[in-house]
Amino acid sequence: MKEIRTEIDIGASPSRVWQVLTDFSSYPQWNPFIRRIEGELVEGAKLHIHITTPAGANREYSPKVTRVAPEQELRWLGKMPGLLSGEHIFVIERVSEKSVRLVHREVFGGLLTSFFGSSLDNDVKKGFEEMNAALKKRAEG
Repeated sequence: MKEIRTEIDIGASPSRVWQVLTDFSSYPQWNPFIRRIEGELVEGAKLHIHITTPAGANREYSPKVTRVAPEQELRWLGKMPGLLSGEHIFVIERVSEKSVRLVHREVFGGLLTSFFGSSLDNDVKKGFEEMNAALKKRAEG
């Protein structure tokens, strides 16, 4: 197992952060990391996700939505059976009446997990941090 984890405090309500996070059609306007998501936000549905890392790598994958808890949690899981899995997790935690903490994680498993180098880890983590900052700006704006 390998995990990349980031957090950011956002001066907005859980409903506002959820609205920004789940408005996939607006991602190209504000999200520097996940450039596009196509598909329905329904547990069991497949998404088609396009990312661009800070180092300029473009990737596409098609995970399955595994949890949709409005204003609390969103998860999807991508798999290459037996070789690699990655569960992308967003958790919205209320900090006060007018602020939340967004916990943004990816948990990797499978045989290929050990092949992830620190440069990939740093690139993906930086992408998460850039997305978090952009989401904060949009939610607070």
